[in-house]
Amino acid sequence: MNDQRMEQVMLQEARSPLELPFDVHPDPDEFIRAAMDWHFSPETGSPFWLERAASLEFDPLTDVKSFDDLALFPNVANELRDVRAEHLIPKGYGPRPDVVGVYESGGTTGAPKRVVLLRDWCDHAVAAYVAYMDAQGVPPNRNWLALAPNGPHMAGELMARQAAAVGGLRFAIDIDPRWVKKLIAQSRSEEVSAYVEHILDQAALVLETQDIGVLLPTPPLLELLARRDDLVDLVRRKVDVILWGGAHMDADTRHIFRTEVFPEAKLYGSYASTMALGGAPERPGLTDDDPCIFDPSSPYVTFSVIDPETGGAVGYGERGQIVVNHVSKSFLLPNCLERDIATRIGGRFGQIGDSVADVAPVQQFEGGDVIEGVY
Repeated sequence: MNDQRMEQVMLQEARSPLELPFDVHPDPDEFIRAAMDWHFSPETGSPFWLERAASLEFDPLTDVKSFDDLALFPNVANELRDVRAEHLIPKGYGPRPDVVGVYESGGTTGAPKRVVLLRDWCDHAVAAYVAYMDAQGVPPNRNWLALAPNGPHMAGELMARQAAAVGGLRFAIDIDPRWVKKLIAQSRSEEVSAYVEHILDQAALVLETQDIGVLLPTPPLLELLARRDDLVDLVRRKVDVILWGGAHMDADTRHIFRTEVFPEAKLYGSYASTMALGGAPERPGLTDDDPCIFDPSSPYVTFSVIDPETGGAVGYGERGQIVVNHVSKSFLLPNCLERDIATRIGGRFGQIGDSVADVAPVQQFEGGDVIEGVY
C-alpha cells in the first residue's frame, strides 16, 4: 500500500463517514447509517427533520440502512417554500453555525424553495469542482465571466469561490430570471428581448475591457449571444473555456457550438439543482458525438431515473424523470422528484445510483407549465 493510500485509510478510520474529503469515498451503507444517526438524533438533527420524523411511516434510525431505503422518504421539497431557514440547520453545528448563505430555487414551479449552505459543504463542493476542472484541462489563473443569476441563487456564490480557488476573478452580470419567466408567461416578448439585450450589453462591456478566459453562460443566453457578431468575435478572441449550466442544451446545439460557433474553446456542461446543493459535471472524455452525460458526486448527491407513473426505474438507455438525493452532514433531502427528464445511464466505477444524459425540462410540473426562460 503506497503512502497516499495509507493516509486515506487512516483518515477514513479517524473521521465520521460524513466528514471525509470529497475524494475519499466511504462505505455506502456506513455512510447512510451515519447520516440517519446525525439527522434524526435529538442532539444533532435539524428542527425540521426532528419534527417531520413524527409523521413518517417508518423510523429512519432503524429502517434506513442503505441508499435504496431512501425511497421510503416522502418528497418534502415543497415544504422548503415556507419552512424557517433556521430550522434546516442541524443542531449538531452548535449555536453559531458557519453559514455561507440562504439560497433559493429559480421559482420555475411557483414560490421559491430555500436551502441553507453551510461552510463545510460549500468547501466540499468547490474542492470537487476544482478537481474536475483540473482533470478537464481547464487552465488556472484565468478570469471568469458568469452570465448566470446571482443574488438569492447559489450558482453565483459557488462560481465566485471556484474562480478564486483557481486563481481568477469572477465577473458577474446582474440577472433576474424570475422577471424573465414572468414576462414570458404574460407573452410580453418585446420586453423579454429588450431585457436580454440589456444582459448581453453588460457582457460585452466586460469582455471588451477585461481579460476573460472562462465564460459561464446558461444555454439560452449562449444561444442569444451567438446571434451577435460582436460578442462571438470577443468570445473567440478571448475565451478558452465555456462552462454552461442552469438550463438544458440539446445535443444538436451542443455539437454546433463545439464544431462551428466556438471551435477553439473547450465546451463543458453541468446539470445543477438548488435542491441538490450543487451540480453534476459533464463526464470527462466525451467526444463531440457522445451524448452529454452528467455524473453526480456520490454518495452525497445521487440520481435515479424513474417512470413517474409507476415510480419504478426505467431501463438503461430509456427516458424517465430524475429523482435526486442529497445526503451530507449539512443537509438532507432524499427522494426529491426534479422537473427534468433524462436518459438513464450507468454510473462510473464506484458510483452510487445512475448518471443522466440529454436532460430536458418536463412540459408541466406540479400542475403548472414549466418555463425555463434564461435559467
